[in-house]
Amino acid sequence: MTKDVESHVEPAEEYSAKDYHDPPPAPLIDFDELSSWSFYRALIAEFVATLLFLYVTVLTVIGYKSQIDPAHGGDDCGGVGILGIAWAFGGMIFILVYCTAGISGGHINPAVTLGLFLGRKVSLIRAVLYMVAQCLGAICGVGLVKAFQKSYYHKYGGGANELAPGYNKGVGLGAEIIGTFVLVYTVFSATDPKRNARDSHVPVLAPLPIGFAVFMVHLATIPITGTGINPARSFGAAVIYNEDKPWDDHWIFWVGPFVGALIAAIYHQYILRAGAIKALGSFRSNA
Repeated sequence: MTKDVESHVEPAEEYSAKDYHDPPPAPLIDFDELSSWSFYRALIAEFVATLLFLYVTVLTVIGYKSQIDPAHGGDDCGGVGILGIAWAFGGMIFILVYCTAGISGGHINPAVTLGLFLGRKVSLIRAVLYMVAQCLGAICGVGLVKAFQKSYYHKYGGGANELAPGYNKGVGLGAEIIGTFVLVYTVFSATDPKRNARDSHVPVLAPLPIGFAVFMVHLATIPITGTGINPARSFGAAVIYNEDKPWDDHWIFWVGPFVGALIAAIYHQYILRAGAIKALGSFRSNA
């Protein structure tokens, strides 16, 4: 009977072992990408996606502030509220990741790009140029907001991120680190190829948890920093608004997201996925 059980178990074990293989890490520097049209198409997709993201979300923020302004007959219960702003950010990320994932990976955020680079999912050249495209897209997106809402733009803060009164810089930095950790950790988990091989529904649903992560983080941190967790979003708004306060706090919206992305990459790749142990095991087997 033992032999019969073993004969039934072994094929299943062999099948599961062959069902999944870790993809090879992306090269650190890949000059061949610079001669590929698909690479430039991905840059365009990142630029346009970030432009649309900033256009819709910053317009939502300014519209909300104008709707609650008593000078225009508004009140604190009017407008979309913080919940609506969070939905705008999370919903746009869901839409844009869904639309661009097959072209550029749907990063739309330098912190996400950094995290994926640290996880060896993209090359250094791709990571740097993605960040440039994202920042340029953010500037253009906020520029469109200013062009369409010029009368309200400066009056209601231009959608720029800054530390709220009553919070010190340490609290703001901590909020950005934790918020970005949640986002980048979700990106790693939702796009994990091991889960994709095991659960066929995961690739279809990947943009949904990423959008929800952005939504939930905004609910928690809008009252503290206005929620950055995306250096391109903060940079684009600061460049077009160009007032002292956003620039004084601006370092928080780069350092915090990049530190959060670093921690998320280490946590997922080297603790949950045991990347360091796998590398050591491979080295020993080769020896």
